[in-house]
Amino acid sequence: MADPAPPDIDTSATGDIVYAYKPSLMGAPFEFRLTPTSLQWGKGRFTGQIAYDRIRRLRLSFRPVTMQSQRFLAEVWPEPGPKLQIASTSVRGLVEQERLDAAYRAFIVELHRRMTAADARTAFEQGTPPILYWPGLVVFCAAALGLTGLAVQSLLAAEWTGALIVGAFLVLLLWHMGPFFRRNRPGSYRPDAVPEEVLPRGSHTGSGGVSPPAS
Repeated sequence: MADPAPPDIDTSATGDIVYAYKPSLMGAPFEFRLTPTSLQWGKGRFTGQIAYDRIRRLRLSFRPVTMQSQRFLAEVWPEPGPKLQIASTSVRGLVEQERLDAAYRAFIVELHRRMTAADARTAFEQGTPPILYWPGLVVFCAAALGLTGLAVQSLLAAEWTGALIVGAFLVLLLWHMGPFFRRNRPGSYRPDAVPEEVLPRGSHTGSGGVSPPAS
């Protein structure tokens, strides 16, 4: 027996799956629909569709922002057409973003399944582009080592307050940036084995992540 769809996913009688999120406070929401043959999208008065075998590139990554530290992003490059972005969070207010983990995960996994069934010749990528990832990792490691050295020097000099302050900065750096570099290591993957590092766990469900199918 198939598992039921997550509460934030709308599954129509035709088998279409609809996922929606609001990328900005003032703009229109993005709506995406998985049909038997294509990925359809709409934002305000703009609409389009991409046959699954016309998606030439797809990248999954972990993209935290100031208001939401658990945010994931799928970038879709059709052939031809502009890049589309599908985020796992939706803007609800000036300082609030709603997590749509379960709906996003289910939608992305199903997108991969349908692309595989369509025999799509797609480049599946994960993480940050190498040209950005590796220099950033070098800077991160240098900063972490520098703070560690300062903390050790402060302890040896019995500067307890200074060691505490430096240690706090080190913990904050590792807490914020460590998961980013761990999850976003560049690479490729098979569509039947979507990497967990660039997917939310799916246990968190929001209340407004799905719009009804367009009439």
